[in-house]
Amino acid sequence: MSVKPAPGLSVRDPVLRDLLPAEGRPVERSEYWLRRLADGDVVEMSAPPAVAPQDGAVAEPDATPADAPQPEAEA
Repeated sequence: MSVKPAPGLSVRDPVLRDLLPAEGRPVERSEYWLRRLADGDVVEMSAPPAVAPQDGAVAEPDATPADAPQPEAEA
């Protein structure tokens, strides 16, 4: 799950021992974060923040293209 502080609040991350950044970050779903959500101290984000590629680099997909040669299966 990804959370960010509610507007105007600072929230400490008990695992990393720092303040949760204003743009939010992924955290482990735990009683602590569920309680912060219930209390209105943090807001759950729909997806983790995206990291922009450096120097115009384009990220390569992990999947192998369908037209790529496939290794032969052993009999």
